Amino acid sequence: MSMKRLWAPWRISYIQKKKSGRCIFCQAKHSKSGHYLVFKTSLSMCIMNIYPYNNGHLMVAPLRHKGNLRDLKEQELLDLIKAVVKAQSLLDKVLKPEGYNIGINEGQIAGAGIPGHLHVHIVPRWQADTNFMPITADTKVISQSLDQLYKKLRYAQCI
Repeated sequence: MSMKRLWAPWRISYIQKKKSGRCIFCQAKHSKSGHYLVFKTSLSMCIMNIYPYNNGHLMVAPLRHKGNLRDLKEQELLDLIKAVVKAQSLLDKVLKPEGYNIGINEGQIAGAGIPGHLHVHIVPRWQADTNFMPITADTKVISQSLDQLYKKLRYAQCI
């Protein structure tokens, strides 16, 4: 079997960029704008995933830098779940998905890309969101720009 290739020359600047080593969630919680911060509660935040599995992929995280559910206080756990529900409500308004994949990966071995800061993935799903591209080219097509979706999510909170 031959190896499949997807040429993405625009990614070279990201690959070669010196990594700060700073937590994206901790950076986002201090941001007034930027970092695709959708909303913040007193104990949690919701940001857009800039490498989404599907259009509208959001992440909800506690404001405190904690790596697992056991380290959160009861109030933080409740606020985290309420923030997940709020994120779903925003996605329902803006994208009208037919379902969701919601999950937490604790630890790097479990797939956590940022293992030190617990976060919940919220991935909207539609009946037709899988097409021939993943099957024939092992490639996922994201149908909307991050900036466009970010503006719609921020606006949906105001109405």
